[in-house]
Amino acid sequence: MKQSRKDDRIQAQMRPGVITRDGLLGDDIRALRDIIEADEAAVNRLGLSHAGIAARLRELRAAGARGLGDPVVVDDTFEISVDATRGRLPCPFGHPGLYPAEVVTVRNLKLGETVVFTRLNIHLIAAHGFYEGIGSPYRLDPATLARVLG
Repeated sequence: MKQSRKDDRIQAQMRPGVITRDGLLGDDIRALRDIIEADEAAVNRLGLSHAGIAARLRELRAAGARGLGDPVVVDDTFEISVDATRGRLPCPFGHPGLYPAEVVTVRNLKLGETVVFTRLNIHLIAAHGFYEGIGSPYRLDPATLARVLG
């Protein structure tokens, strides 16, 4: 699909050093629209929605935040830690507001697998269906999220 100039500007915001040190695209060379469409198809194949995935991430983040920096075990299945760092991040799509720079780590104790995400990730999924590019440090693969987070 042909990408618009607006999408080109948004994608430029996602390059390393603009909003984050490593950027939001990783080594993914696809156009932003292609990245979003591929993840949309994956979410649909799983029978999920972006809103549902974002809600689950919010729920687990909130549970982990109750630990005040220490890991919290939830439902004997998830060990969650929320590590806040200084700063706030803007949405590269131009939404108003800033998202606290914190890293949420969710380890599924039964599977031995871990998912790491940020508050910005939650917004990007809920509002834009964007899970970051392949190779990005905070790329969230929809199938992995479904398996690890239940």
